Amino acid sequence: MNLLEWKSDYSVGVESVDAEHREMIELINDVYAKLGNPPDAEDVEECLENIHTAISLHFALEERIMRENSYFEYEEHKEDHEDLLDEIRDLMDEFVVDTDAGARLLEKRLSDWFARHFATFDARLHGKLGPH
Repeated sequence: MNLLEWKSDYSVGVESVDAEHREMIELINDVYAKLGNPPDAEDVEECLENIHTAISLHFALEERIMRENSYFEYEEHKEDHEDLLDEIRDLMDEFVVDTDAGARLLEKRLSDWFARHFATFDARLHGKLGPH
């Protein structure tokens, strides 16, 4: 079972960004699938590293596009990116310290931060960059 499914609402109208959004959903679903009972700690840690790396690269792409388009909310959007990366790192650290508690936290939080960012910052970005 997947935790997240791609929705057209997630599209910002820039194919390279949308492709990376789809990839992130796949990575999140991959780590979610590995959170069995008990979770495979090594596999989950590797998936989390892959998520952190992919998201870092994705945010850099989004930020470049926003700068190139003189996007009005660039600073706030970039700050939210930094907060999300911090949250992911905190989830990773929690998992390493206590695998069971970390797995439960991951199950609760993985989709939350993704959906929250899409519903707010990326939705507004779509309004600016997407097709009109």
